[in-house]
Amino acid sequence: MSGHVFVVGADLTRLACDDVLVPTDRSLRVTRSWRPLLPEELITDRQPDGDCVGMSWAGDERVLEVPGHGPRRTWLVDTVDDGGRGLPWLLDGAREALAAVARRDVPDPVHGRARRLVGLPALGTGWGGAAGERGALLRELLPVLREAAGEHGFDVALVLRGPSDLAAAQRVRRGQEGGWDLPARLGELAGQLGERARRGQLALFIGAGVSAAAGLPTWEQLVEELATRSGLDGDLRAGLARLPPLDSAALLARELGPEQLEAFVTERFGPGSYALAHALIADLPVQEFVTTNYDPLVELAAGDIGRRVTVLPYEEAEPGRPWLLKLHGDAAHPESVVLTREEYLRFGSTGAALAGVLHSLLLTRHVLFVGTSMLDDDLVRIAHQVRMALQTQGSGTARRTGTVLTLREDRARARLWEQDVETVAMSAADDSPAEAARRLEVLLDLIGCLSTPPTGYLLDPAYRGMLNDEERALAEALRTVADALSDDASSAAALEVAGLLRRLGHGTSAADIDAPPPDAATAERDDRTQEQRPG
Repeated sequence: MSGHVFVVGADLTRLACDDVLVPTDRSLRVTRSWRPLLPEELITDRQPDGDCVGMSWAGDERVLEVPGHGPRRTWLVDTVDDGGRGLPWLLDGAREALAAVARRDVPDPVHGRARRLVGLPALGTGWGGAAGERGALLRELLPVLREAAGEHGFDVALVLRGPSDLAAAQRVRRGQEGGWDLPARLGELAGQLGERARRGQLALFIGAGVSAAAGLPTWEQLVEELATRSGLDGDLRAGLARLPPLDSAALLARELGPEQLEAFVTERFGPGSYALAHALIADLPVQEFVTTNYDPLVELAAGDIGRRVTVLPYEEAEPGRPWLLKLHGDAAHPESVVLTREEYLRFGSTGAALAGVLHSLLLTRHVLFVGTSMLDDDLVRIAHQVRMALQTQGSGTARRTGTVLTLREDRARARLWEQDVETVAMSAADDSPAEAARRLEVLLDLIGCLSTPPTGYLLDPAYRGMLNDEERALAEALRTVADALSDDASSAAALEVAGLLRRLGHGTSAADIDAPPPDAATAERDDRTQEQRPG
């Protein structure tokens, strides 16, 4: 079966993948941002412009597998064209690398994914053979990746960091045939949700199923892990299964005590690698997110593409900045976590302000629910309250306020919620849960493609070749405006215009794109911002 090519904004060192392609040159030099993917003992020479890896090429090969013992494997790919061979040479290197990756057997993909996931940056756009011609690279690279995914059957994630890169890649995808193996009903849904996101009408609710794709426990698994840590004897542990889940959690919390429980939450749900679904969600042009999850993975994924997300209620919301409401607490504040029946009951009376935020979203936005079973007592109560508020007095009518994406069809549950939300199942009759979860990722990928504004690269010199005549004339006029803004502009009007220009890709200079390897000061800056170069 054919694999899928995802385009996503993320940090490849933190995205959960089975294989990662890392750009290098004939001296096997890599920039510091890639160091988390390389064994420390292989770093032989640390220089301001990058670290050298203690390996060697055999002849004219361009791909090296980095030794390792973990499930994720790193591959070094020569992308620096010193001979003027151009894009065809670079694309041949991508084909060679993906063919080498395919020869490695991966019987169990990361965190139970249905398909192996191979991550790579836009090879050659740093110090490599495509520096300064990113638009041409994207047009040529995406078909090569689709060809490899079709031939080898694995999924590929083309991972980009800059908003102009992501906007340009999505425009290229919208102009190329195919790319999404989805039933017609899901393609239509993606179009509807993408349109809502573009218009600022979409909000996201994120449940535990999303974080399960990053290896975090579902509710049942969490109870099992707490039971193991508590040391309950066999009879008591067997009896947990006969208790309602909230009561099981209450017993385990009492056995562990507050300090052990908070330490467990902090450790188990702290920062770590995030799943593809986290990155796809964080990329969406959505300003309001709500979750019952304790982990920080959505905000980490957003931060890796430059989106600073305010976490409520622990931080103060700021105008124009996206926010994420942690409805049931946050691992960084373990005392706030809602886990037991008593805490759920207390939330019902004291968490009215937090619940009110979700009330407001259901009344004013279309809420997309991802990774939730819709069985949470708080969700049931909130949905009921919104339904009552929406009913026209005496008519008994209401409108649907959201869409729930589920892995498998459950007609009874869909009927239960039909007054409030539309329930859409991912699975076909013969799909495994893992394949259904993968189809959800593909759907999120299509929503992201269709919702990405088509103007984010307009003023980025690297994508000048993608503009038509009308866009080129507009870009020149806007650059004149940019030149008129002083660096220390502080008026409200100037700041507003500067913000617009940044959203259109202003701030990336052609000199930076085509520059040689950086000096020490530039390398230090790149280390802070984790720009992934060369490549």
